[in-house]
This record gives sequence, C-alpha cells and structure tokens, in this order.
Amino acid sequence: MKIALLGYGKMGKIIEKIAMDRKHEIVLKIDQDNISDLTADNLQKADVAIEFSTPHTALTNITECLNAGVPVVVGTTGWHDSLPAIKQRCENEGLAFIYGTNFSVGVNIFFHVNKMLAKIMNGYSYYDVQVEEIHHTQKLDSPSGTAITIAEGIIDNLDAKKQWINVLTAEGLEGTDNATADELLIESYRIDSVPGTHTVIYDSEVDSIEFKHTAHNRNGFALGAVMAAEWIQNKKGFYSVEDMFDFTLNNK
Repeated sequence: MKIALLGYGKMGKIIEKIAMDRKHEIVLKIDQDNISDLTADNLQKADVAIEFSTPHTALTNITECLNAGVPVVVGTTGWHDSLPAIKQRCENEGLAFIYGTNFSVGVNIFFHVNKMLAKIMNGYSYYDVQVEEIHHTQKLDSPSGTAITIAEGIIDNLDAKKQWINVLTAEGLEGTDNATADELLIESYRIDSVPGTHTVIYDSEVDSIEFKHTAHNRNGFALGAVMAAEWIQNKKGFYSVEDMFDFTLNNK
C-alpha cells in the first residue's frame, strides 16, 4: 500500500516507521516546510492518506484529499464541527473517509467498556462521575478529543448527565469546576512528556471506582492509524474508527 503522510511531526514519523515495518511505502510527506507539494497529482500517487497535522490545517488537508479522490484517515482533533459537511460530501460523491479521536486499539476497547459501565451506573445514583485527562504540554486542544468521546459515551448512557464542561489546570486557560448535577466535569492537565492518560471516576461517600487507560507512548495511536488505512482500502463512505472494531461478543 502506498501512503501519503499529511503532518510529519512526532506522530507522522512514528506512523512512517510502523507503516514501513508492515511493508507499506511512504510516497508523500507533507509538513509546514513543503505545503506546496500538497497537490492532486502528488496525492494520487498514494492509495490512502493519513492526516495527523494540527486543528488549523486538518480541514484544508482533508479537502485536498477529497478533491483528489484519495481515501483519507484523520487522527487530528479540534476541527470536528466540520464533520457533517465532510459526511455529506463523502456520501454524495462516493468518497472514502475515516476519522477518530483516538485510533489506539486499547482506547477503543476503553470507549466500549466505558459505555457499558455508564449504563450499569444508572442503577446507583449515589455515585457522581467525572473524567480526568493528562497530556503533554504541546497538546493544542482541551479537552482532548479522546476525553470528549469518553464524556459523550457517558452522557449517552447515564441518565443523570446531560452535557460536559471542562477545566484546564496547570498551564493555559483557567475554567470553573463548579459543575451542576447534570453536568459532567472533564478535568484537563498538561504535564511534560505524558502521551495520554484518561480516567473515569465514579465517586460516592463510601468508595470510588476508577476506570483508567494509560498510554505508554504514541505507538498505539500510530499503529491504529495504519490499521485504519489498511481497513479502508476498497471501501467507499464516511466512517468512524468504531466501525473498524467488532464488539458483538460483548453484547451477547
């Protein structure tokens, strides 16, 4: 498989190594120094593009891929307000697109179990719940896309919570942690060299239940993105990373 990498920072370099280990070929690498090379002719040399850039450049990169008719895997977060327009275009024009807030296999298992746990906790209303996320200080968005997906999984399945609010501590913006009873608090922390830790905490007067995922490095994210590129081959349509995984065994 021939791959175009859109975004060649730390994640892009790890994706490149994993893709090559899996016998794929990198035919195009785009970063801020060679953005002029992002053309339809260059993109069409690839079977698929993997987009891990920034929230400010992702939509432009995605649009260029769709214009060129090249399937695209998008791991960048912070631009998802534009998803409905991308979905409509994919469906109207028969294009291929897959996105996710996190492509890690472990995180997607976490997402699924998080929803199941939220359903269970409807029966135990004396527990309150919040989400904590920790990332490196270079993380541009807050809360993380992964934390938002976790929060949405809880809100969709736990009757007591209707919306989430965020507070960013340490460096950066200051928020409020005065969540009302129907609000789900996401606490964000920015600490050097932390790839990503997400914790769901159900707390009561008598005990606490913590459900946590800790990334040891970025390799799981990168491997999942390459797996998504392999999965979307010969497909058309608009997909989320959840479509890659089969959790039917857990639902029997």
